Amino acid sequence: MGFSEDQLFAWFAQYAYQPGTVYFLVCALMLASSFGLPFPEEVTLVSLGVVCYMGSRPDLFPPPFEGAPKVNVTTASIVAFCAVFLSDFLVFSLGKFFGGKLINKPFLASQRDRLDKVSSWVRKYGAWAAGIFRFTPGLRFPGHFSCGMLGLQPAKFIAVDGVAALISVPSQVILIAVYGETILEHIKEAKIVFFGVLAVVLAVYFIKKKMAGKAKAT
Repeated sequence: MGFSEDQLFAWFAQYAYQPGTVYFLVCALMLASSFGLPFPEEVTLVSLGVVCYMGSRPDLFPPPFEGAPKVNVTTASIVAFCAVFLSDFLVFSLGKFFGGKLINKPFLASQRDRLDKVSSWVRKYGAWAAGIFRFTPGLRFPGHFSCGMLGLQPAKFIAVDGVAALISVPSQVILIAVYGETILEHIKEAKIVFFGVLAVVLAVYFIKKKMAGKAKAT
């Protein structure tokens, strides 16, 4: 059974007037995404922007009661930026202080090829590699972890990753919030594709995890 257009919009709209819940979910999902779990950062930001747009249009998406608090685009952008940046820095710190101990742990086994690849980038480009990883989904965790493990100075990581996040994160939320009407029209047209892609991503993730477990067992 799929979601109808009305059900999909109702699902988003219910959170337009639950700012505390939304900000908590953004922080949780960004943290999960930074560790390589299948919660794409871009999907979270688009969803946040849509919720901001809905909260700004009570004429189209009525609040549950008069004066209900709404998700504010400025606050949402700040929360999203802080969640992204602090999650990146947490991964960097793990690499810096525990990288040598964690590198041989089983949960990093599936990341070894990527870790080797991104490590060469860090050696070649230094702090600029942190900016590359910020704009490259799939390489953020191994990239930021390698930056810390290879001794990149925290101040340089903060400067490069912070500027990259400041450019990319709030701009996505604000863009979707401002042009929400157009975005919702595309969601209407592409909702089946959206959920199909999400299903494929989750399936690939769990298949790879299962195969990695079998390889380890043998």
